[in-house]
Amino acid sequence: MIKTYLPVILAFILGSIPSGVIIAKIKGVNLKKIGSGNIGATNVLRAVGKGSAVLTLMGDILKGTAAVAIGRYLSVGPLYEGILGLSAILGHNFSVFLRFRGGKGVATGIGVLLIYTPQTAILTLIIWLAVALMTRYSSLGAILSFGLLPINVLLLDYSKIKLIISVMITLLILSRHIGNIKRLLKGTERKIGAQA
Repeated sequence: MIKTYLPVILAFILGSIPSGVIIAKIKGVNLKKIGSGNIGATNVLRAVGKGSAVLTLMGDILKGTAAVAIGRYLSVGPLYEGILGLSAILGHNFSVFLRFRGGKGVATGIGVLLIYTPQTAILTLIIWLAVALMTRYSSLGAILSFGLLPINVLLLDYSKIKLIISVMITLLILSRHIGNIKRLLKGTERKIGAQA
């Protein structure tokens, strides 16, 4: 029982580490009170700058990668690895260190995919970056890249378990972007680099 649940709890705690909040705080900035109030790299870019945003992005990716790496090390199989990845994303979105508030899970989701299904991770990252760079909307890049995730798993790395996990990841991330979708439709969404 302990061996079953302990890695899931550890993955959730790993995911809960608020990289952006910590990095911004070192710079003397309260990230939750600036810009969108989100704890991810996009808001860190607005509030603190490029270097801090890159560090935040790397930190958030690493959380997801580490969670799935635990499962890979323990040889638990794709279902349990996927559960660990989902737990890390949930931790990021509902951080125990932020009173169960958090980010949107995009970078942590990429980190999960990098080990869980590397081919799909690369395509997801390419779509995200391409859309974000072309439109200057990071949220739109996230919505489209993770919206396509189950299809990309079907095409590049299909298994029934991975498809189910990918659908769950997509639902987790899109559910955190409902506000962004509404703002995109209204034309009020902030672009990358917009002042906080």
